[in-house]
Amino acid sequence: MNIPNFLSLLRIFLIPLFLYLFFIPKVEPRIWALIVFGIASLTDLLDGWSARKLGQESDIGQFLDPFADKLLVIAALIAFLILDPLIPIWMIIVIVGRDILITLARYLAMKKNTVIKTSKFGKIKTAFQMISIIIIIMVFIVRSSMESIPHQIIVDGYLKYNSAFQIYNSINPNKWLILGPYCLMTIVTLLTALSGLRYIITNRDLFSIKKNNITTIK
Repeated sequence: MNIPNFLSLLRIFLIPLFLYLFFIPKVEPRIWALIVFGIASLTDLLDGWSARKLGQESDIGQFLDPFADKLLVIAALIAFLILDPLIPIWMIIVIVGRDILITLARYLAMKKNTVIKTSKFGKIKTAFQMISIIIIIMVFIVRSSMESIPHQIIVDGYLKYNSAFQIYNSINPNKWLILGPYCLMTIVTLLTALSGLRYIITNRDLFSIKKNNITTIK
């Protein structure tokens, strides 16, 4: 146990608290959920920085860091799926499937003394995921505040009976607030699918390489 690995574990332990606060349909708990998610995302930056700064990089750390990231992202995406009827389950399946594939590959590669490092494209994809999730949480906070405004169309109720195409063509003044999470999730899903496809193509010979080689997820 060192500081970088402690920060990665802390990110995992913050997930239940984030979910508990986020599922409370009120403004204040969801603001706290945003703060908790922000702290968890910050540990992602700190664990990598501290590992390099303190010279505490390790094989288990290279596995634990992205594993904690994936758990945090998957937890948030499943919460969005439950709370937003517009977000289809296939998006979550694509994102979760890609992350499970790479997590399994990391584990098997580690068993064979092979290190898989994340490429710049993978880091950009993860950063965009985190930023998108933060924006979507902020949208949910705004939605929660709107529900208490008299004569205001309740966003969640409008979502249940309309498709994304119908909402886009409607005159609802809040349509982009309603469509925002769906649009961001679409971009995240496409980036994730592209990242997974490049991973499969680039690393198709992953398990046939010699020991102690380094393979990069591109």
